[in-house]
Amino acid sequence: PLFRRFQRRYYLVYLPALAADWLQGPYLYKLYRHYGFLEDQIVVLYGCGWISTLLFSLAASFFIDPLGRKKSCLFSLFLASVASCLKLSRDYFLLVLGKVLGGLWAALLFSSCESWYVHEHLEGHDFPSEWIAGTFSRAAFWNNVIAVAAGGVADFFAEWLSFGPVAPFMVSIPFFLFSGFFALKNWDENYGKKRAFAKTCGDGLKCLLSDRRVLLLGTIQALFESIIYIFIFLWTPVLDPHGAPLGIVFSSFMAASMLGSSLYRLALSRRYHLQPV
Repeated sequence: PLFRRFQRRYYLVYLPALAADWLQGPYLYKLYRHYGFLEDQIVVLYGCGWISTLLFSLAASFFIDPLGRKKSCLFSLFLASVASCLKLSRDYFLLVLGKVLGGLWAALLFSSCESWYVHEHLEGHDFPSEWIAGTFSRAAFWNNVIAVAAGGVADFFAEWLSFGPVAPFMVSIPFFLFSGFFALKNWDENYGKKRAFAKTCGDGLKCLLSDRRVLLLGTIQALFESIIYIFIFLWTPVLDPHGAPLGIVFSSFMAASMLGSSLYRLALSRRYHLQPV
């Protein structure tokens, strides 16, 4: 019971933030088109978000550890709410700023949440380290479920209620606030060890270059992610002219992803015991 209560403290912050993030997925491209921006301008907006996530992810832990995981989480949720509010603007510069803030809050939030949990699990409660994987596995399962549901909710507000493509972004704000409330109420602060940025990056680069398997895995992952990003950008302009319900289509994508993950786990189970090549 004590461990379950501890898990709930984590999930009450982490899962609503995931829900807010997924709510913003189906109608982002359509929102920019609704504001009258050209495809080249939308490419820049998407690129700003992805580059922001990349750059801030590299330095996130060096900001989170000395500031504190709880404070970092609250700060990122505040930034997420601000970035969502900026979607109301038709000003291109403010939309670019919103994407940059989006990359920053995403890098901070998920790193701070996971770091907070691991520290509290091991140091605060002295639970067995083997239980950490179970918590994250359950979070991954609910992440898939929430993603499927978020598409339907986004479609309901944007299309059924005719609030337009900005509606899902406004609906996401209460979820960010909900996460922030429970982080403020239920989480204790914890900190990480200070590390030298240059040394940490150097060690990572050395590991990447010294082990061919790590380099190969990173290359495959990068190529796969690039395909996913291209797909994320293209699916809306391809389907929207045909009147496809974007939220429902998004839910279908997420359901297919969830099915694939389930089949993979089943294939690796003791019953079938298939192994990756």
